[in-house]
Amino acid sequence: MTTSRKILVTGASRGLGKSIALELGQFGHSIAVHYGRSSEEAQAVAEAIRASGGTAELIQGDLSSLDGAKAVAAAATQALGGLEVLVNNAGITKDGLVMRMKDEDWDAVIDTNLSAPFALIRAAIRGMLTAKWGRIVNVSSIVGLMGNPGQANYIAAKAGLIGLTKAIAKEYGGKGITCNAIAPGFIESDMTEKLPEALKAKYLESIPAARFGKPEDVAALIAFLVSDGAAYINGQTIAVDGGLYAH
Repeated sequence: MTTSRKILVTGASRGLGKSIALELGQFGHSIAVHYGRSSEEAQAVAEAIRASGGTAELIQGDLSSLDGAKAVAAAATQALGGLEVLVNNAGITKDGLVMRMKDEDWDAVIDTNLSAPFALIRAAIRGMLTAKWGRIVNVSSIVGLMGNPGQANYIAAKAGLIGLTKAIAKEYGGKGITCNAIAPGFIESDMTEKLPEALKAKYLESIPAARFGKPEDVAALIAFLVSDGAAYINGQTIAVDGGLYAH
């Protein structure tokens, strides 16, 4: 029987975050469904979690600043009556070549994709230390490992998230807390649906699994990582990419 946990999933109103929240909700966990602006979508996710036997609370908040991230952590902790699991999923992109990248685009991506997870971890970890149990999962990206042109800000943030994961794992691994990162590859989404068939075929040629990943492929891994069964997995970055970056 799975122990019910109090979990915050950031960016949970759609896409990968939605799949993560729904997957965790099926195990009877209490989920804080965080969203930025998509209130109707977030409400639908919360209702689906409740229908599957879980508990859901809506948490609205801006993760573009440290203060905003602190407020989200505080709201989730209050709504759930504690916080045992943190899934840092929310992120943005503002792509561009380095020579043309605006300072504000660099700052926006670093603030949301790296600084906010840091602030959320710092806020959540105190309660985890008191409980002597906690799980942190940071959603990085395969490009944080292998690089990609035109995404210097995004890649720097996602690579930084991997480094942050290792630091947290070293600092708190002896306190019953684990911190791991996942690095999704090419995952099916609204964006991939809009790609020309020729371009999708080109991408598929580089994936040994010969298919794009599904959000459920990532969500299933996270469900395991936050469970008691993953207690000895710590400080790792696990690629979910069909073999794209086999190394």
